[in-house]
Amino acid sequence: MGRSGSLEDLLSVAGGALATLAYSISVSEAPCYARHDVERMSNHTAAAEVLLERKGCAGVITLNRPRFLNALNFNMVKDIYPQLKKWEQDPEIFLIIIKGAGEKAFCAGGDIREAVKLAPKKAHDFFRREYILNNAIGSFQKPYVALIHGITMGAGAGLSVHGQFRVATEKTVFAMPETAIGLFPDVGGGYFLPRLQGKLGYFLGLTGFRVKGRDVYTAGIATHFVDSEKLVMLEEDLLALKSPSEENIADILETYHTKSRIDQDKSYIFEHMDKINSWFSANTVEQIIENLQQDGSPFALEQLKVINKMSPTSLKIALRQLMAGSSKTLQEVLTMEYRLVRAFMVHHDFHEGVRAVLIDKDRSPKWKPANLKEVTDEDLNNYFKFPGSNDLKF
Repeated sequence: MGRSGSLEDLLSVAGGALATLAYSISVSEAPCYARHDVERMSNHTAAAEVLLERKGCAGVITLNRPRFLNALNFNMVKDIYPQLKKWEQDPEIFLIIIKGAGEKAFCAGGDIREAVKLAPKKAHDFFRREYILNNAIGSFQKPYVALIHGITMGAGAGLSVHGQFRVATEKTVFAMPETAIGLFPDVGGGYFLPRLQGKLGYFLGLTGFRVKGRDVYTAGIATHFVDSEKLVMLEEDLLALKSPSEENIADILETYHTKSRIDQDKSYIFEHMDKINSWFSANTVEQIIENLQQDGSPFALEQLKVINKMSPTSLKIALRQLMAGSSKTLQEVLTMEYRLVRAFMVHHDFHEGVRAVLIDKDRSPKWKPANLKEVTDEDLNNYFKFPGSNDLKF
């Protein structure tokens, strides 16, 4: 279960998910019904990009853009957030389930390509609303269960990792590939990545490495692992609960996890954990690269090849972001990331990365600066000190 395919394959997958924005779907509130009486809170047509439903005493969010690997767009964020807050206050809603339509993806990213086309104020609003949603998930007062079946990248991480329960399957593919498009691992990546074991989060954040199957659980990204053929049954059992407690929900998840058999004896990334911890313990990107060069093993050289394709500015920002985020709260991290993303929106590499990967698709971005030596401490400080007069407000 190794790293199959090239960086270009990864970007092709992520790029396919970054689609154009569509119109908003209206939602409404209604009383809780019995298990099989479903209150549909969004228009179930071909245009419905997110389905917000009551099923029994659960609120169910379905990301409904399977053609675009359930990519998160502006209107989906605008719909999900207020409904989530209503459900949080609703005494007849006891848990939230979020999932992706289709078999390929939970959510493969956000509409970055469209964000680049938007007027600055509108683009800033997209990221502001997304980060506020990430925080709402992280502080949600009821059990939140994310079924991260299939591709889960970027924005998909923001919709899942901050919640209480994350269920992976053998088909889960998790990655944070932002440095390849001249961005950084946002949506709270500065909070959750450095809290993974050892230096795993630094490795994932800088290289965009894809973690697959049970390794998503072993890494601590998921809280449970379930065979994909049992996922529908798991959801049905959760929905069948009557006024469930957190313990009731945890018991069901643990039962399915314990009975899972797929990939039980397989691990790829953890064969390399000692080396990853050694390489990525460095305090500079230059030293990480030197560590990889000195190691010289096939795995090290593969990661070196990947890193050398990334935006030098993004790499340095990401490393500083993760180091700073390791001691910050989620809200503090999201505030930092909102400053960073606004700075990225007016600098060269983000627009160039989107052009090369998602628009022209020539896979040949011309980064500025072109190498790590030219990215100065002053440059980095300017990103992190980007005017905070419009900081994120929670």
